[in-house]
Amino acid sequence: MGLALLGAVSQGILWGVMVLGVFITYKLLDIADLTVDGSFALGGSVCAVLVVGGVNPALAIILAMVAGMVAGAVTGFLHTVFEIPAILAGILTQIALWSINLRIMGKSNTPLLRVDTLFSQVTDATGLPQNVASIIVGLVFAVLIIVALYWFFGTEIGSACRATGNNERMVRALGVNTKVTKMIALTLSNGLVGLSGGLVCESQSYADIGMGTGAIVIGLAAIVIGEVLGRLTPGKLRSFGSKLVAAVVGSVVYFLIRAIVLQLGMDANDMKLISAVIVALALCVPVVWEKYQLRRAYARSLRAAGAPDPEGGR
Repeated sequence: MGLALLGAVSQGILWGVMVLGVFITYKLLDIADLTVDGSFALGGSVCAVLVVGGVNPALAIILAMVAGMVAGAVTGFLHTVFEIPAILAGILTQIALWSINLRIMGKSNTPLLRVDTLFSQVTDATGLPQNVASIIVGLVFAVLIIVALYWFFGTEIGSACRATGNNERMVRALGVNTKVTKMIALTLSNGLVGLSGGLVCESQSYADIGMGTGAIVIGLAAIVIGEVLGRLTPGKLRSFGSKLVAAVVGSVVYFLIRAIVLQLGMDANDMKLISAVIVALALCVPVVWEKYQLRRAYARSLRAAGAPDPEGGR
């Protein structure tokens, strides 16, 4: 049980990098970018082929990120230049990436069992178990990315990207080209998704054509879980930096829930159903909680005014 939970934490952190990419499009642009499923597998495919070909594992991960950025730029191009709806543009890119990923690997999967990876190098250098090495590497990447995103979205162009999702018409009225901000956000988002794909590929020592299937669901679930946890905390995490951290924490919690459910004897084939239930519950809890809080506040205001309590009291 302990090893399973440790493995879940390591996977949650590595997938958390992908969640940060989904956070950019879903929370900042208000777009559910379905490119994610394809760009995650693209990052894994590129990374696997490069590592097998003798490329340095760290460089392979960086190039996986670049490949993801290219995929995001294609979606952004279709959306901004040809004015194809964002969700449809993402679907088109995702479908195309399935064939592209097969072309890159030349087969449905590529094993990395006999080659060095970033994680095996850390394990050999420190003597730590694979899961612990994965946690350390994942934390380093996650912290660096969170710091970089916090800095970038505090700049003028980053603030414009954030404002585009809040009120696109107002941003255009201020003279900002929203096509450029959308392109930047989609490119950056899928770059992080590709980076995560490369990390997961080297962590599990193989890349598979279907490794990105359902990635968008995992990303949305992690973001919502992170938001719920943020609302339940006494201080209510509201700053941009805390929301980025909450997204990664949500990813870890999501994988911990999956690991616990599997340890309880649930069939692995039911994981898609479990994922859907987790997302649904995570979406429902905030709504129910807010209604409960509003009802309590209304009841308190009535009691303060001396009116009858709607729940039967005074």
